[in-house]
Amino acid sequence: MTDGESFLAYKNLLLFLVTAGVVVPLFMRLRISPVLGFLTAGVILGPFGLGALAQDVPWLSAISIADAEQIAGPAEFGVAFLLFMMGLELSWERLMRMHKLIFGLGLAQVVASSIILGLVAFALGQTPLSALILGSSLALSSTALVLPSLAERKKLNSAVGRTAFAVLLFQDIAVAPLLISVALLDVRNGAVGMGALYTIIPAIASLGGLVILGRLVLRPLFKLVAATSSNELFLAACLLIVVGTGLVSVASGLSMSLGAFVAGLLLAETEYRRQVEVAIQPFQGLLLGLFFVAVGARLDLTQLLDYPLPVIGSVFAIIAIKSLVLLPIALSFGLSQHLAREIALVLSPAGEFTLVLIGTAMVAGIVPAPAGATAMLATTLSMFAIPLLVRVSERLSSRGASEEASLAALAPAVTDRAERVIIAGFGRVGDLVGQMLTRHKAPYLTVDNNAALVARERSRGAMIYYGDATQVELLRRCGIASARALVVTMDKPAAVEAVVAAARAERPDLVIVARARDPEHAAKLYDIGVTDAVPETMEASLQLSEALLVNIGVPAGSAIASIHEKRDEFRRLLQRPDKSGKERMGIRLSSRKWRTGRP
Repeated sequence: MTDGESFLAYKNLLLFLVTAGVVVPLFMRLRISPVLGFLTAGVILGPFGLGALAQDVPWLSAISIADAEQIAGPAEFGVAFLLFMMGLELSWERLMRMHKLIFGLGLAQVVASSIILGLVAFALGQTPLSALILGSSLALSSTALVLPSLAERKKLNSAVGRTAFAVLLFQDIAVAPLLISVALLDVRNGAVGMGALYTIIPAIASLGGLVILGRLVLRPLFKLVAATSSNELFLAACLLIVVGTGLVSVASGLSMSLGAFVAGLLLAETEYRRQVEVAIQPFQGLLLGLFFVAVGARLDLTQLLDYPLPVIGSVFAIIAIKSLVLLPIALSFGLSQHLAREIALVLSPAGEFTLVLIGTAMVAGIVPAPAGATAMLATTLSMFAIPLLVRVSERLSSRGASEEASLAALAPAVTDRAERVIIAGFGRVGDLVGQMLTRHKAPYLTVDNNAALVARERSRGAMIYYGDATQVELLRRCGIASARALVVTMDKPAAVEAVVAAARAERPDLVIVARARDPEHAAKLYDIGVTDAVPETMEASLQLSEALLVNIGVPAGSAIASIHEKRDEFRRLLQRPDKSGKERMGIRLSSRKWRTGRP
């Protein structure tokens, strides 16, 4: 890389960081989607914004992007990371249970939209081949914009979110055969490139190889890395898996996002799933932001100003046709009217793979340059409308149970929302707590950072995940928002305090019971916000005293009563009143509430 190329790379990185650190927070403060913030920044900084003025005003070159392709490569990883995270939220079993939505509704949407849009393109003067490619390309929607926009509105795991994901997943799967078809129809030399037909077999073989290799390698790899207790190595392994599977997928003629999605599916079945999610999340957000900047930078404002009516008319036509096509299809699959209207509106704009397919077809000589340029500009503008359409679709929702009921037979919920007890630390103490919860039929989930222990317990069927419970994001991924209680059994006082503090900040109403080293540590935990702390030394001495009293002839009832009284005395010494001046809950009171179920 030359000095000039290095400077451009660093300059573009700096511009992106300024966008992420200044422009997007400003949009969020104004209650505008951050996705629109990245897109707008791309338009302003791109080659058709400030970049176009840099020739006349040289200093503008320092704060503009001269060529959108300079950031296109890294930006593609944003979509790959997004699909990887979606794969982590699923599993092969859940994916198969969604087959009616993926291969039914998704297939029907792509075929019907391709036919209608292709007929419109043919009526506007395109050749049958060009119309077919344009129709198939415009039938696709934007995975990279729709899913983050739904997540921003906290609708990703709702009925519309799961339905949109299923349709988008089929579209991503369909990208590979569509790209292969364009290669087969390469007419630059006046002949069909039948030699490209042989790319299909390697593509299928590579996908199967990814699945087989992933099942054999991923769990041992992460077990080996986790055993080092190095967060840096764990993060490096996560990045290796996403980037590696994505590049292998691209080399095989498939989309990068499809390879990353398969890797996510494979990891979803392992005990490392939650910690991987925590490690990848920041990269996903940043790279998606870079992708949105790249999309905005491709918006050719000069062409929009030269041909405003054809371009804007094409945008409205794409949205209207795809909405009207998808609405009856969704209804025919048993979705409620509210849900069908939402999904039709959310998926109506074109997507990032539309740009890829049309660009490839233009290079191959299938789609004429003027028609292709107009279609790509209309695609980009329609993608700008996605955050707004998501908000409009939200207003169409009945917010009732009818959507979930209509979807129940077609797709299960992506996340497990069971109200579980979370056990942080699964050594001897945590294991005994788990046994008691099992005896009383109380479901629980466990987190521990000992890779060997997690692997052993996982093999025994325990719901246990590898991870650092002091990270609040991991607690969120484990369902702390709906957890019934949190039990902290870790043997390191500092770690116990960190978990309690993180959990209390996340859930002020959560029942938190923690293991304490001694009475002084217990007092500190009460100050942090624990519901109950159990000092090891105090409880051991009380149990010894109880056994001693009974064995020297003191009646068992009297001995047990005196032990309870002594425990209460200790608690009063350790606990300070809460902010309202009331005494905190005691262990015996807590247990009575648990047994009776009273709030």
